[in-house]
Amino acid sequence: MRLLPCGESAILVELDSTEERDALHDWLRSSRPAAVASYVPAHLTVLVVVVTPAQVPSVADWLRALTLSDPPARPTGAPEELVVEVTYDGADLRDVADHLGITPDEVVRRHTQQRWHVEFVGFKPGFGYLIGDSGGLHVPRRESPRTRIPRGAVALAGDYSGVYPSPSPGGWQLIGHTGQVLFDPDATPAARLTAGTVVRFVEVPARG
Repeated sequence: MRLLPCGESAILVELDSTEERDALHDWLRSSRPAAVASYVPAHLTVLVVVVTPAQVPSVADWLRALTLSDPPARPTGAPEELVVEVTYDGADLRDVADHLGITPDEVVRRHTQQRWHVEFVGFKPGFGYLIGDSGGLHVPRRESPRTRIPRGAVALAGDYSGVYPSPSPGGWQLIGHTGQVLFDPDATPAARLTAGTVVRFVEVPARG
């Protein structure tokens, strides 16, 4: 674990593995000091935002004292699922199937027959990097990114799936779209996909 200052009242924690990131996330979720205002997990980092600059040293000491090899137990019981309805009509669905050597229907089956959870949020507000519990959909990014992807596009890249929360450029493989709004800056909370959110994708037909 390496602690780096980030502005006057935040600490960027660099970690060596996703297991260490998950352990730090567990410690922050279960017993973070009152001086920690919020935290943002990423792939191999966690940004810890402190309430006031004067409290940064005490939070840094708390972080250094954590044992990442022995995180606290996670809550028991089945986590609540966010169901995302998807029409599988993405422009890259056939290419994804060809890359994997399977049919488009099998891509849909693998996407809908496993649970996904948000490992971290990045790229843009509300964009969750979802990892599946059974895999089988590893594909590369597109060689040529698109200049504009619409809000709600459902995509794959590497081992991850994602839902574009707003229009933007992007290089992920598009396999479908959802009409659900997963990020609204005027709502509370703004993002439906946050670190730890469990997601199940459900196929729905295209609306005429």
